[in-house]
Amino acid sequence: MRENKIRWGVIGCAGIAVRSVIPGIQQSVTGTVAAIASRGLDKAKETAERLNIPKAYGSYEELLADPGIDAVYIPLPNHLHKEWTIRAAEAGKHVLCEKPAAIDAAEAEEMAEACRRAGVTFAEAFMYRYHPRYAAIKAVIRSGEIGEIRAIHGAFTFNNAKDADNVRYKQWMGGGSIYDVGVYPISAARFILEREPEAATVHAFFSPEHDHVDMMASGLLEFAGGVALTFDCGMWAAGRNTLEIVGTEGRIEVPSAYVVHENAQDHFYVYAGGEKREVEVPYLNQYTLQADAFGRNVLHGEPMPFGPSDAVNNMRAVDACLTSARERRRVELNL
Repeated sequence: MRENKIRWGVIGCAGIAVRSVIPGIQQSVTGTVAAIASRGLDKAKETAERLNIPKAYGSYEELLADPGIDAVYIPLPNHLHKEWTIRAAEAGKHVLCEKPAAIDAAEAEEMAEACRRAGVTFAEAFMYRYHPRYAAIKAVIRSGEIGEIRAIHGAFTFNNAKDADNVRYKQWMGGGSIYDVGVYPISAARFILEREPEAATVHAFFSPEHDHVDMMASGLLEFAGGVALTFDCGMWAAGRNTLEIVGTEGRIEVPSAYVVHENAQDHFYVYAGGEKREVEVPYLNQYTLQADAFGRNVLHGEPMPFGPSDAVNNMRAVDACLTSARERRRVELNL
C-alpha cells in the first residue's frame, strides 16, 4: 500500500460513483482512487480523465488482476453485487459494496463468507451512518431527553419515473423502491434501536410501466417492546428524505436524514419540554467519512462500525418487506 494509503479500484462508472463516492475517497486521508473499470475502455478512459484517476480498464477482470489495487468499490446494478464481490475477494481485494448488499440475505451471506475466507474486509455502503450527526442523535436518545422510544417514522422518495431505461426499473436487475431507497429507513431503525425487526407488513404499488417493480411502498416493521418503524419509499413520488424518532417525552426530527448537504440542512431538531432545539452538526462529507472508516480498518485494524453481519441482517429485513408486499401478508422474521 503506497504511502500508507489504500489504493482503490472502482468497478463501474455509475452515477453514484462519479458524483459522490470517488470524490469522497479522493478527499479521504486513508485512500486514493488508483483505477476505474467499465465494460467499455472508452467510457473508463473518459471517466478516469475527468476525475483524475491514473488507470482505466475496459473490463472488471483486468482491474481485479492489477496487483496495485488493494480494495474495490462496487456500484454495479444490484444483481451483479454477489458475483463481483466474490470475484474481488478471491482476487484478494477488500470490498465496499453499494447498497443493497445483494438481492437477498442468502446472497449477502455468500458474499460475507467469501470475504471471510479470503481474509478481506467487506462492508455495505450506507454512507449516512458515518456522519457524526447520527452519533449525536443516539447521544440525545441515551440522555433520556426524549424518554423511551415509542416509534420511528422514515421516508425516502423521489420522482424519476420518466427515465424508463433506468436500471432501477428492471426487475431482473434487482430494481424497485425498497431495494433503492427503502433500505435507508430500514437500516436507520435497526441502527437506532440496536436490534432486529421481528415482522414486516408492506403494501406496494407495482407499476406495469416499469417492469412491475415496486415504485412505491409503505411499510411497518415490528420490533420488540411494541416499538415499530413505519416507512414509505418511492421512485414515483414527491421528494422526501426524513426521519422522526418519537419518544415518551419528546421527539427528534431529521429533515434530511440520508442526504448530506454539508450546510445547515444537515442539522436536526429535538422537541422536548415544550421547546424546540436545533442541534448543529459539523459540515462533513459522509462519503469521505465512510472511506476513512474503511481505510482505518484495512490499514490499522480498527473495527468497522458496520460489518458483514449488519449487511446480512438488513437484507433479511428487506426480504421480509418484499415478500410481504408481493404476497400481501404479514411476514415474521426468523430471529
